[in-house]
Formats: sequence, C-alpha cells, structure tokens
Amino acid sequence: MKKLLLVICVLVVTLIVSGCGSEEAGALNKDKLIVGVTGGPHEQIIEKVAEVALKDGLEIEIKVFSDFAMPNVALAEGELDLNSFQHTPFFEEFKEDRGLDLVSVGKTIINPMSIYSDKITNIDEIEEGAKIGLPNDPTNGSRAMLIFEDAGLITLKEDLDEEPTVRDIAENKLNLEFIELDAAQLPKQLSELTAAAINTSYAISHGFVPSEDAIFMESSDSPYANLIAARPENKDEEVVAKFVNAYQSDEVKEFIETEFKGSIIPTW
Repeated sequence: MKKLLLVICVLVVTLIVSGCGSEEAGALNKDKLIVGVTGGPHEQIIEKVAEVALKDGLEIEIKVFSDFAMPNVALAEGELDLNSFQHTPFFEEFKEDRGLDLVSVGKTIINPMSIYSDKITNIDEIEEGAKIGLPNDPTNGSRAMLIFEDAGLITLKEDLDEEPTVRDIAENKLNLEFIELDAAQLPKQLSELTAAAINTSYAISHGFVPSEDAIFMESSDSPYANLIAARPENKDEEVVAKFVNAYQSDEVKEFIETEFKGSIIPTW
C-alpha cells in the first residue's frame, strides 16, 4: 500500500510539473521574437522595425514567406511568435476557413491595391473585350471587384449579402473578360493581359512603383488595413506590446513615407 501511495504521489507531482512547464513553454521570449512576413514591402518595413526594437532591447528574427497561407499556419503551429503581412478581411476569412485560433494585436499599414498595365497608361484606354486579371483568392478577388467598379469598368449588383465576385457583375459595358489568377502570378502574367489588379507587395517586388506606375489606385480610405497577428494566449504579453510600439513608432512611420512615397500608408 505504501508503495502504491508513493507511485501515485510521484505521478501527481509529475503531472503538476508538466502542466507548469507547458504553461511556461507557451509564453514568448521576453528578449527575442520570431516574426513572419511576405517578401517585399512587409520585409523592408519589418527590418526597420527590428532596428527600432533593438534599441529597446528586443531582438527580431525575421522569417520571409513567398505566399499568403504559410505565415498564418506557421504562427498557429508555434513556428512564429507573430506575423505581419495581411489585411483584416483576408485574416478573418483565412482563420475561419482553416479553423485557426489567431488574433490581431495592432494595425500597421494600408497597401492600396492598384490596377497595372504594360500596354496602356490610362484606365480610360481599356477597350471592349479586354482581358483583365484579378487575384483568385476570395478576399483579394472581392477587393479587386470593388476597385474595378470604382474605376468605372463594371457595375456590381446592389445589396449583396457577401463579398462580390465576378458572378456579381450587373453591368459590363465593355464585355471585359476577367481572368482569375494566383495573386503572386499576376505581375508575371501581365503581358498576357490588358491590365490587372495587383497587390502592392507583389507589384513592388516586380519593380512597379504604385504611385507612379498604377493606372488606377485604390482609395486611401480602404477598409483593408494590415495587421499584426498573434496566438491568443500571447496577445497581452509585454513583449508583444513592445513590438507593436516599435512598429507604430515615428521612426518607422517616417521610413515608410520616405521609402514608399505614398504607395504604402501608415495607419497610425
């Protein structure tokens, strides 16, 4: 009986220690964060954020991804501490589709989606039957449809319950053909199209300067603000607040305004 009690006590102590260890393992390193971004502007900005954070004793390890899916998956699986690459509608839809438990801990920038072309220099030059490219993911595709309407290319159905798609076009006077492609491929396929709506990060990576090269830019009051994402158990940690403060600093804001010349807009 004494041996049995001893074994039980050992098991209880082991479970308690393991439980404490798990809780501690979930906390973030107070001196270093691993942050995921996509290549291009987000990478450039986070490099500047890392400089600012280091002055406050916080080291930032940057991991760069080439697509819009893996930074969220990597964050949810614990490979990253934070990520910074996506706008709010995409974030909310991706979480729901993948069943991920992630939260926003701060807003960052707006990357105005714009329409580009290597064949024409003005949106009014688009002719009947032209091929127009847009992202094939639901969130950015809907964003593109709204931009096409703002540009006067189409009219969308009224009182839509969901984000618009190509099926929700009410009027297409020019009989435009809309080609849905992976967002990252649009700049590379532009030669096959008359024009395309391209995310700023991919446009800049391709060598475009949005404020100079776009034939139509999304309005600056766009609801598609980008954000910093975290796992919910870490959202109130001091180190996360320190990172957000570094991002939303005057120094980073000045860098964005100088480096991107209005093509990217700080939200603070």
